[in-house]
Amino acid sequence: MSQPGAGDRNEASQTFPEQVGIAGSGTIACGLASCVMAHGGDVVMLARSEDSVRRARKALSHRHGQKLTVTTDREALAAATLVVEAVAEEPELKRDLLPALREQLTDQTLLASTTSSLSIEALAVASGDAARFFGLHVFNPVAKMKLVELCFPDEADGAVRGRAAAFCEAIGKIPVEVPDEPGFVVNRLLFPYLFDAVRLLERTAMEPEAVDACMKLGASHPMGPLQLLDLVGIDVAEAIGEALYADTSDPAHRPPGRVKQLVAEGRLGRKSGAGFYDYRKEPE
Repeated sequence: MSQPGAGDRNEASQTFPEQVGIAGSGTIACGLASCVMAHGGDVVMLARSEDSVRRARKALSHRHGQKLTVTTDREALAAATLVVEAVAEEPELKRDLLPALREQLTDQTLLASTTSSLSIEALAVASGDAARFFGLHVFNPVAKMKLVELCFPDEADGAVRGRAAAFCEAIGKIPVEVPDEPGFVVNRLLFPYLFDAVRLLERTAMEPEAVDACMKLGASHPMGPLQLLDLVGIDVAEAIGEALYADTSDPAHRPPGRVKQLVAEGRLGRKSGAGFYDYRKEPE
């Protein structure tokens, strides 16, 4: 006897435009997987360790309608038609992983990266098949944020661009094609503002709550800059800042000292329990 809803699940899987693989098991990877499954797609997720496998399964345990496979075996991605690399924003890690993923895929499979700041052209070359590569910059929390910044190398043709846009729309997102600039559009405009808020703290000894209140109440921002840095992840913000300003030695444009200090202390924001704010004090 078929399980309740099994026919519905199979029908939805057949209509979803891609067979999706995700290399990574962190916050962005799990958020993207959740969106795919919420819109009728199945997911094969590649994790780096058995501990990561268990954490990803737990994070996605609320998704019962679609098939989720979490594994440490790269060969499990072989049947995918679209694979998204969603590991940490570390250039060497991505450059090493992308060609290894490409080796497992067919000539028609697209490979994407969720990088938020690195050169798409450089990653495309590193992948070994630039014509079937693109940037897929989703935003945290992935389930709530509608925008996806799509970025393509010169080698990508109209068919690749069309499939990438169709995938975004299939998971309920709004794709916007952006230029291959450091930080694309959002981060290129956003991070100077975020870092300036941190420098304001350093100069004035204001409390984070006061700075955030000013921007929420005075500029109608839904979240203050320091709250947003905690949500993004302080280590991720540092990596984005280094990538954005890699071509300048001016310290005024590099990640502020307070950001580097928090990273050194392991205060990485919400994901670690503390950043500019201490979330461990919040009631259950």
